Amino acid sequence: MKRNRQHRCVIVALVLVMFFSTGLLWAQDSDSVLRNRLVLPELIQEVLARNPELAATRKQWEAATSRIAQVRSLDDPILSLQLWNVPQPFNVARTENHIFGLSQNLPFPGKLGLKGEVASRSAGMTEQAVHAKERELVARLKQAYYDLFLTQKAVQIHHEQVELLRQFVEITHSKFRAGKGSQADVLKAQVELSLLFQHLPVLGQRRKTAEAMLNTLLDRDTSSPLGIAQEPSQAPIETPLDDLHGFALNDRPEIKAAELDVQRSEQSRALAQRQYYPDFNVAVQRFQNYQANDGFGAYVAMSIPFAFWTKPKYDAGVQEAEAAVAVAQAQQHTLENMTRFQINDLLAKFQATDQVATLYRTTILPQAEQSLESARVGYRAGKGGFLDLIDTQRAWRGFQLEYFKALVDRQHRLAELEQVVGITLDRQS
Repeated sequence: MKRNRQHRCVIVALVLVMFFSTGLLWAQDSDSVLRNRLVLPELIQEVLARNPELAATRKQWEAATSRIAQVRSLDDPILSLQLWNVPQPFNVARTENHIFGLSQNLPFPGKLGLKGEVASRSAGMTEQAVHAKERELVARLKQAYYDLFLTQKAVQIHHEQVELLRQFVEITHSKFRAGKGSQADVLKAQVELSLLFQHLPVLGQRRKTAEAMLNTLLDRDTSSPLGIAQEPSQAPIETPLDDLHGFALNDRPEIKAAELDVQRSEQSRALAQRQYYPDFNVAVQRFQNYQANDGFGAYVAMSIPFAFWTKPKYDAGVQEAEAAVAVAQAQQHTLENMTRFQINDLLAKFQATDQVATLYRTTILPQAEQSLESARVGYRAGKGGFLDLIDTQRAWRGFQLEYFKALVDRQHRLAELEQVVGITLDRQS
């Protein structure tokens, strides 16, 4: 009898040690909740200001914009010097003729303008790539934010389950001391509590991974401390499907870039057709003659692109440009069709996960909570077994996790839908 009593005391002591250590961690997490909350709109502004991927894309846009002035400019003028009838031995001062020349290549009117238009369309495409990258990063940030929320919520649920099991331990111990329960129930409660503690390192690792991902997007050190992510709301999407299609087709950066690609290809085709026209070279010259009158001269030269042996080259250039126009138009049409499909697909997935989350919140979780309370009351009154109580507790914990997983999956689909449509549909962000 004395040995059994010592054994029970050891069990209770272990339970209390584990409970208080977990309670300390939980208290620390609760303090951090009060001290520091992660505000999603502020993080969005930070990622747009600091992310290195976006900074690199903006520099590409800057480089493409700088190219416009380069292609619109004339070639460098050429300064030349010609010496005629230089006496032997070499004596420049007694050369009979010195000719100083200044020449300039002049492309046919309109060619430089078309080159500038092509470069301008390319710069516009790069600008749209910047906007597309911004939307991509915002979507990735939201997904990482809610992944962090899920890991933090899983840790919180773990602590709540430990607290609940502590109550079960007290119930089993009270019943055992009153002679209405068995020592096996106390041991089962201890085993269940040990299993919960076994999950804690895995939950901690998942939280660190989610924090590292969010810090990476924000260009922070991966181990930088983060606050507590806020629970997402379940506000419905009130925008009709046709309006979502219209917003995406008008504002999606990828579609705007495809439109600019078509325009660039059309300008390139016009430039290829302009290659049939000649380019010119004009020059002015100053003649200095030895023991003779000096004078000025000028000349004009032009290329002959319409010669029969050069024309096939320009014919092939026009054909290539026309094919590029057809490709760009087909790619634009394909992207528009794909955008419509993505909106329909993501909206359907969003609605499905939204319904699942709503079902858990309004039906499954309340029923599971009632079942847990009923099992606890029944066990305390001796009308139910301890295994039933433990199974009900496990189901309650599992339903909680599934609810928050569905809620986070809903936010993932919403972030992807916002990226495609190009407008914010989540009031929380």
